Amino acid sequence: MVSGTFNGVPFKAVLEPDGRYAPGKGSSHWFRPDAKLLADASAKAGDTVAVSLEPTTEWIEPEVPEDLKEALAASPKAEALWNDITPLARWDWIRWIRAVKTPETRQKHIEVALDKLNKGTRRPCCFNRNLCSEPYVSHNWALIEPPSMS
Repeated sequence: MVSGTFNGVPFKAVLEPDGRYAPGKGSSHWFRPDAKLLADASAKAGDTVAVSLEPTTEWIEPEVPEDLKEALAASPKAEALWNDITPLARWDWIRWIRAVKTPETRQKHIEVALDKLNKGTRRPCCFNRNLCSEPYVSHNWALIEPPSMS
């Protein structure tokens, strides 16, 4: 989680790992500014912008995907624990659920998450935070290079 400015406009965001861990160097991260931030900063895709970032321990609430939201609503015990865990733990669950290649595996992850939450498990097991968990921008869990802007 970071706070900072984007063309002078304050924001908070979760930096996503790019999935390209290099021994001795660590990994790099990325974030996608939403439409409101881009509009407020008078910026669009391809623009050069001024960005300042600093780590923060104050995690913002994640946007809960609709399929997970529906599953939690149908499982009061899991939903109660979900509401009790930290925003960071909720981010971990959501990233674990979305870090799959097929809708069937995603549904299985939601079922496993509900089962574990119902049993009191507060975090997903065996989740690698160094992987890019956004399937639509990654290949084999590494961020796809954006096309050249030239």
